[in-house]
Amino acid sequence: MKVIIVEDEKLSADFLISLLKRIDREIVIVDVFETVKQSVEAFQQSIPCDLLFVDIHLADGISFEIFSQVNIEIPVIFTTAYDEYAIKAFKLNSVDYLLKPINIDELKGALEKHKKIKTGYRTNFIDDLTSAYQSLNKSFKNRFIVKIGDSISTIKAEDIAYFISEDGLVLLVSTNGKRFPIDYNLDTLEELIDPDFFFRMNRKVIIHINSVVKVNTYFNSRLKINLPSLMDEEAVISRERVSDFKKWLDK
Repeated sequence: MKVIIVEDEKLSADFLISLLKRIDREIVIVDVFETVKQSVEAFQQSIPCDLLFVDIHLADGISFEIFSQVNIEIPVIFTTAYDEYAIKAFKLNSVDYLLKPINIDELKGALEKHKKIKTGYRTNFIDDLTSAYQSLNKSFKNRFIVKIGDSISTIKAEDIAYFISEDGLVLLVSTNGKRFPIDYNLDTLEELIDPDFFFRMNRKVIIHINSVVKVNTYFNSRLKINLPSLMDEEAVISRERVSDFKKWLDK
């Protein structure tokens, strides 16, 4: 099998090569490219290769720029220092990903996965990868404008207890109990706020993680947040969201 490595750190590239040779001495390292520019120039020459190992962050940019400039139909395994949560979207579109420092058993698994799926490998995956990357790296709102009397002020995301929909209005409820109408519906808010800190409990409430102090079991396999400012049904985690809520709490 012929392999090309795109990696700007020599020690990382050398370590990966040593692991590949330990796994299979028949693997041939065709070349190692350190930059986006060098990679683009090389791939424009149609280098014969069976598999790419590509780091996401290179010295002169993001490796996705390579795929946007050159049509590459070679399967890719990403090597990255990103944590598993941040990189999970890529796993659906590339052959696999490996977290640095690379573990030899995980590398073996990625190579086995490549063997199994290479015949049906998608050659148009870069659009999905780029979209996933942009989504994971977008900026979330960290403050909201609210009106206080005749004045306008801002409330930081960490000072929000929850958002609630009432009588056709969406209210921002601060940690000190004050309520402010805002010009967003809950569906739009879900796209704007950081899902690490906010969770859509039900059709009426999005809660901040700091407001979840105590959770009780509730009838019909549901859960209920112990928050006095919320009415009973407002404080309930809908049954279809219970599993995701537990995962959210356990991050």
